[in-house]
Amino acid sequence: MLVSGGLDSTTVLAHAIARGYACHALTFDYGQRHRVELRAAGRVCRALGAVSHRVVKVDLRPIGGSALTADIDVPKGRSARTMARDIPVTYVPARNTIFLSYALALAEVLKAHDVFIGVNAVDYSGYPDCRPEFIKAFERVAKLGTKAGVSGAGLKIHTPLIELSKAQIVRLGERLGVDFSLTHSCYDPIGSRACGRCDSCLLRKQGFIDAGMEDPTRYAS
Repeated sequence: MLVSGGLDSTTVLAHAIARGYACHALTFDYGQRHRVELRAAGRVCRALGAVSHRVVKVDLRPIGGSALTADIDVPKGRSARTMARDIPVTYVPARNTIFLSYALALAEVLKAHDVFIGVNAVDYSGYPDCRPEFIKAFERVAKLGTKAGVSGAGLKIHTPLIELSKAQIVRLGERLGVDFSLTHSCYDPIGSRACGRCDSCLLRKQGFIDAGMEDPTRYAS
């Protein structure tokens, strides 16, 4: 289970636990500027009852190329139309490929056949590694490139949010009893507060508005 501490991955964790899965959570300290999410991931895993929670350090700062890992300004105040126009500078090169590779390795060690990830292809910011085509391709990689795969055990990557709007995700989390105050979604936090203006904050805000629910996030603006 990939858990960032954000709204989406937390909802997926609650979804999997509700369906009887024993969840081993994996969080990445990859040099992101929004390191507040690491603490959020710990809170979420404890609150929801993950069997284990590993924080893996993978420093992507030497690679850079993203506003999340390099000295590049995080875009603020963008409209939904602008967000969907192209791949933004908050895209971290090959991030989900790297993260899923670690999850695949852990799944082999645990003899698990299921990996959960909170990717979304509807209210997403143009990230190519959040699309169904990418997930299907990675399942193929898992089958070809692991001992479990060539032995016929196989691996299923579950993406329960991939076709849901942000409002639908919020409603699902609410039905599952998620305490959204434990989560963190901001790309550029100011202290412990979310900035309120980055793409992630704006999508989160609008999701709660469209769901008719109050967002418990503490925003700086």
